[in-house]
Amino acid sequence: MKFRPCIDLKDGRVVQIVGGTLRDGDTQRAVTNFETERSPADYARLYREDEFFGGHVIALGPGNDAAALEALSAFPGGLHMGGGITPHNAEKFLRAGASHVIVTSYVFRDGQIDMTRLDEMIRAVGKAHLVLDLSCRKCGDDYVVVTDRWQRFTDVTVGEEILSALAGYCAEFLVHGVDVEGKRAGVEEPLVEILGKWSPVPVTYAGGVRELSDLHRVNALGQGRVDLTIGSALDIFGGDVAYRDVVAWARGEV
Repeated sequence: MKFRPCIDLKDGRVVQIVGGTLRDGDTQRAVTNFETERSPADYARLYREDEFFGGHVIALGPGNDAAALEALSAFPGGLHMGGGITPHNAEKFLRAGASHVIVTSYVFRDGQIDMTRLDEMIRAVGKAHLVLDLSCRKCGDDYVVVTDRWQRFTDVTVGEEILSALAGYCAEFLVHGVDVEGKRAGVEEPLVEILGKWSPVPVTYAGGVRELSDLHRVNALGQGRVDLTIGSALDIFGGDVAYRDVVAWARGEV
């Protein structure tokens, strides 16, 4: 299991938000846990120095391109780029230094996976540079993929069938547990177990981490096969978990 860092951007600034409060076309009402004047490049350089490859930069709405490009350029080949990615703009971020682009809403239409659009993304960037975002919310006993600022439920349930089918079209999966994203209320343990059991490709889980022990918890639940992102809980984002302790954990020192 690896730690995967993040840089979330809103209006060109690094923030942490409660994910379920995003609204398509109205990011201003999103509940913000943290924001800073510290530049996106500062965070990217920090992750580069600590050799945390494979983290992600996420644009939460428009007005973030310059900030995203700044972060990607500060850690060439080290970060994935997500948020509004299409076949028409993906190459710009890859040229700026992104190792992968992350796609969700573009490949879903009317609640279903649009295979034509998925094929377009693969032709534009190549499977090896594509991460599919299967962020989801609990619906009954299932975890169902949500799109459009995580507000619209699709017909796609995260499980063995869909993970096996989509693994042939991408290099990795990124999965936010949207109901706990930004709340520091504990990880979605059943979801982590599903990902660890059934994902044939590397997968990163994000959402709900509240303490350092959650690193050990996710490692155990995911059978060492699920990587973890920590956002709001980190002290570099205003939380209580020391970033340097996470570095030590990643190096096997704690």
